[in-house]
Amino acid sequence: MAIERSLFLEIVKDAYSAYYSIVDDAQAPDLPLAFRADYKSRDEQYFFVKSANIWGNEKNEYAYVFSAPEIDPATAQKCLDWALQDMLPRVKPHKEHQYTNCKAVFISDTLSDETAQTVKKSKFSKSYGFLSTQGYTELIAAAVDLSTETVVTNRVGHGLEDFFRKLFALRHEEA
Repeated sequence: MAIERSLFLEIVKDAYSAYYSIVDDAQAPDLPLAFRADYKSRDEQYFFVKSANIWGNEKNEYAYVFSAPEIDPATAQKCLDWALQDMLPRVKPHKEHQYTNCKAVFISDTLSDETAQTVKKSKFSKSYGFLSTQGYTELIAAAVDLSTETVVTNRVGHGLEDFFRKLFALRHEEA
């Protein structure tokens, strides 16, 4: 039994809202953007007082969730390109920056093999500073087929596969 896309979008949004800030009013012209989720984390260690900073570490992630009954390969590629263009100006490299990743997630009722291949083959990587001393950026992509409850990811998106499998399992427990 396939899950309704609108219900699954609410489940995904709720799961992301635990650690991410949800941006509902994000605009993507002619693209099926459902919402954007921003994650920002800063860790630091200091010696007695905060002004005596020993080290700091910043991690950022911008997740773009696209949703449509069916997403064709050309639309998927446009969405990936748009997400990168929207995210890259937000990157502020400095010596305490570890990474700022772009995450593109496609949720559709059915997923064609061509679209799955587009997502699998998507890649982007950029280093900042000499030998990534000011951090890096990677594109993490996943496509979810709600009719078969399958997840397809690119090379660096395997964590998303586990994430969505847990959401599917949670849904089956509730039913």
